[in-house]
Amino acid sequence: MNYDATVVGAGVIGSLIARELSRCNIKVALLERCNDMAMGTSKANSAIVHAGFDAKPGTLKAKFNVEGTALMPELCKTLSVPFKPVGSLVVAFSDEEMETVKELLERGVKNGVPGLEIYDREKLREVEPSISEEAKGALWAPTAGIVCPYELTIAAVENAVVNGVEFKRNFEVKSIDFDGNEFTVSDGKESFNTKVVINAAGVYCDEIAAMIGDSSIHTVPRKGEYMLCDKTIGGLAKHTIFQCPSKMGKGVLVTPTVDGNLLIGPSALDIEDKEDTATTAVALESILETAKKSVPVLTTREVITSFAGLRAHCDRDDFIIEESEKNANFINVAGIESPGLSSAPAIAVYVKNMVAGKLGATEKADFNPVRKDPVRFRHMSNEERKAIIAKNPAYGRIICRCETITEGEILDAIRAPAGARDVDGVKRRTRAGMGRCQGGFCGSKVVELLAKELGVEINEITKFGGDSKILYERTK
Repeated sequence: MNYDATVVGAGVIGSLIARELSRCNIKVALLERCNDMAMGTSKANSAIVHAGFDAKPGTLKAKFNVEGTALMPELCKTLSVPFKPVGSLVVAFSDEEMETVKELLERGVKNGVPGLEIYDREKLREVEPSISEEAKGALWAPTAGIVCPYELTIAAVENAVVNGVEFKRNFEVKSIDFDGNEFTVSDGKESFNTKVVINAAGVYCDEIAAMIGDSSIHTVPRKGEYMLCDKTIGGLAKHTIFQCPSKMGKGVLVTPTVDGNLLIGPSALDIEDKEDTATTAVALESILETAKKSVPVLTTREVITSFAGLRAHCDRDDFIIEESEKNANFINVAGIESPGLSSAPAIAVYVKNMVAGKLGATEKADFNPVRKDPVRFRHMSNEERKAIIAKNPAYGRIICRCETITEGEILDAIRAPAGARDVDGVKRRTRAGMGRCQGGFCGSKVVELLAKELGVEINEITKFGGDSKILYERTK
């Protein structure tokens, strides 16, 4: 099997790059070491579309943040992904921090961020009634928003596959060799040739680059822990609320999600283990106490789950998007930490143009940019529900009571292009298991539906691939 271009890593960056490449008359492969796309940083981050005032002017972060944020609303509409332009506030709690806020405003203007404004104490309290009495003012950024990062990634892969990209799951790259003309990529079991490699492997970008002798990438996993709260307190933050940033990042935020929950976090700790996504009581307690500085009424009572993600921090302190010094047909897309999600649409277009130029690729006449809108039963009117149940009774059987997810939606998720193959895959596509009970009631039924649809024994179904089996043995 031969390809023109191969993307390593099916996070939001790699997936959107693959989708952009599917516009061209070339053969494209998208490789993912896990059982599904969006299994790394793209399933565990702040889900913020940043306005672009934080990045240092002249950096790739500044350039692609502003460009990507401008592209995001239309991209989400085209791919049927929820996006809300809620805007963001950087809150100051002292005169010194008000000076920082003014500096961020000036930086944002240099970066080309539109609509920035300084709010005084009274205006801030007007737009965010739950904000602390200690707040002195804030920077208002109207172009910021919120999106679901894993839904965006899934939608990008689905659309890419429809347009001819081959998505290879459980393909962990073990070697990349170059014969002077093409690369040979192998996972130890399967090998294929490709003219161009795009390294979008997140925290593993350094290891992938090293396979061709490129030692220029130095990736440090930066762990961020979060707490997700029930929808009952989602209204405590109407916008994304930041505190003043530090050298470790944008700090602890309080933000609504596109699904109406409230998200608190993240922490920021540089670690060595690229698989360490465990949460700790100490970090979570610290997150809550820091978040209460912004919204004092927060408690642990409404927390329904906690999680951690790893950001791919590089020592250059900027995105790395360039040809490898070892091979011009090997493109590193590394160090894509915050504002990586915001920048993703623009990065994808940029890399696609790089690859198309190398290959002399032309645009397809029949490229279909649209992903069909999935059924979201929970958002339908009673009339719409009656109509869809009449067409397919599976939509009339509620599987997840917390989130009102139907059997029909779960079957759609499994049957979709590059569809779900495990319980977490169903969860990310439909929200079945994301409610207050965290899958306590619907989990067993999801396992049954997966086994039936995939044609395997029920004890072969996993939570997230590998050896994460839900059931190991049948009992008598």
